Amino acid sequence: MTASMTAFARQETSEAWGILTLELRSVNHRYLDQNFRLPEELRALETRLREHIQKRLSRGKVDCQVRYQPSQMVNDEMKLDISLVAQLASAIEDLRQVFPDQRSVGPLEVLRWPGVLQMPEVEPEVLHETTMQLLEKALDEMITSREREGAKLREMIEQRCDSILKIVVDMRELVPEMKQAWRDKLLARLEEIKTSVDDTRLEQEMVFMAQKIDVEEELDRLETHVAEVKRVLQQKKPVGRRLDFLMQELNREANTLGSKSTDARTGSASVDLKVLIEQMREQVQNIE
Repeated sequence: MTASMTAFARQETSEAWGILTLELRSVNHRYLDQNFRLPEELRALETRLREHIQKRLSRGKVDCQVRYQPSQMVNDEMKLDISLVAQLASAIEDLRQVFPDQRSVGPLEVLRWPGVLQMPEVEPEVLHETTMQLLEKALDEMITSREREGAKLREMIEQRCDSILKIVVDMRELVPEMKQAWRDKLLARLEEIKTSVDDTRLEQEMVFMAQKIDVEEELDRLETHVAEVKRVLQQKKPVGRRLDFLMQELNREANTLGSKSTDARTGSASVDLKVLIEQMREQVQNIE
């Protein structure tokens, strides 16, 4: 299924231990490029998050941000490490024996010592598993959004493919007329300059020039490439790179058509084709 690479998803859960929020943003990119902003409690989870995203997405620049806010209840449940306080008190008493003139150490200074106040921590496994669950839901939301936008992109590309085919059909109808007009113009020019040319030689040159300006092959390839674009758009795997290649091939045929132009209508058709192809190419840049 055609999917866009541009999307946003957000999932949040509120538990007794706090609030966990996960956001995913993605934009177009040649490959899959992942960037993470994680709180300290979830740093160790980055590799697992990266591997999981890689299983679900194939292209795009993906930014994953996770925010963790402990609940006030958790913050209120501070505990005092009595054993450490006793050790500090003993050490302070020993120092007073050496430095008797020094002022006493107050309770607040003791509380500032690392480890004296212990904040209850949520089990890492709980945080990790909850984060993975949020990631799965966010990916579901993101993929749905990408597919929804991809369907619109597919529709726009198919409309332009139909416009290209219409130009090809119109050009096919004009080809015989343009060839005859070119032949008549050449004969008229020869008549003007009163030049006598061997009929056989003239016929050979006219056949050669007719082949040189013939655009049937380019029209055939345009039809073939358009048919391939429509076929690729129906596939259920990432198709962005394949479509990008086809845009290059279409543009090449449009340029060749213009270079063979001996009629203003051919040149105009070439320009119209390149405008349509460029419009498709811009849309293809967003397809996964």
